[in-house]
Amino acid sequence: MPSGEEKRQLVRYLFLKLDPSWRRLSVEKQIDQKVELADTIRGFQAKCLLRSYSTMGTRGDCDFMLWQAAEELETLQALETAIFSTRMGAYLTTPYSYLAMTKRSVYDFPDDPEHDERITVRPQDSKYLFLYPFVKTRPWYKLPHAQRQEMMGEHVRVGRKYPDIRINTAYSFGLDDQEFMVGFEGDDPGDFLDLVMELRESDASAYTLQDTPIFSCIQMSLWDVLDSLGGASVSELARVTERDSQGFVAVAALDELPPGASKRVYNGADAIALFNVDGTYYAVSDRCSHGRASLSEGSVDADGCTLNCPWHGGKFDIRTGEPVDGPVREGIRKYRVKVEEGRILVG
Repeated sequence: MPSGEEKRQLVRYLFLKLDPSWRRLSVEKQIDQKVELADTIRGFQAKCLLRSYSTMGTRGDCDFMLWQAAEELETLQALETAIFSTRMGAYLTTPYSYLAMTKRSVYDFPDDPEHDERITVRPQDSKYLFLYPFVKTRPWYKLPHAQRQEMMGEHVRVGRKYPDIRINTAYSFGLDDQEFMVGFEGDDPGDFLDLVMELRESDASAYTLQDTPIFSCIQMSLWDVLDSLGGASVSELARVTERDSQGFVAVAALDELPPGASKRVYNGADAIALFNVDGTYYAVSDRCSHGRASLSEGSVDADGCTLNCPWHGGKFDIRTGEPVDGPVREGIRKYRVKVEEGRILVG
């Protein structure tokens, strides 16, 4: 396990429901309010990870969900306050809300090295997210660790039979009513159904106290999510409002990144490591291609161009994203950077 302090993330699943009376507003008001809400949510894309999902057609008690990850609780609070400060926010309620945090697993999975290194949320581009709160029985925690390890190993072996389903587990102990939030990303609901049925037969299943409600969420762009609510369509506006003409998005103010500093920023679901090296700005994927470490916590050598992974000693050329030394074999994504009106933009 890598040494040093790890920057974990707070994770929130915010479910919202729209009052049907909103659909009786004029077309002009519907368009204006959808655009206002979308712009408000998009204003937080550099501060936290945001992924939008529709639950229209899969649940009757909620309409859409925002999957969020941030370093501070205040960011999540500010986002919800901003949402409910919009005109459309007056028609929204919160039927469900779940808070959790990333954490290394207490179990060892040597055949699945990524399993316990997921302290940074990295959603896939899967069509669906199947999500539920989870609570173990108290007798589970009284079992010897070795016995629990064996049963969790069985879980992992079952999961490997369904390689197209990816699990995301976050921890809620003391933060919310549940103990875990468990999410499965995939493209085939049938695969998830078969996986859950098989897991019911595992030894660990006998120690489940709660695993409902279950949400089947459909991944969509924010604009498409809002259009799935009904009313006037605004998805065509995305082409002219989502990004500037050169494909850049503002992610930080200049004064947030003095020389020698680094910062994790977001562009939608992409976590980006942003660096100021003697007045030159660089942006690369925050995820190390070898150990999945957060590269924004890494250091840059005195030569000004070598980025060091904080976990396994991998080295990358910060100018190109190409591997330089250490155990890394694959490069990392490099983003374009420009400065404009006191802001740092990436594209």
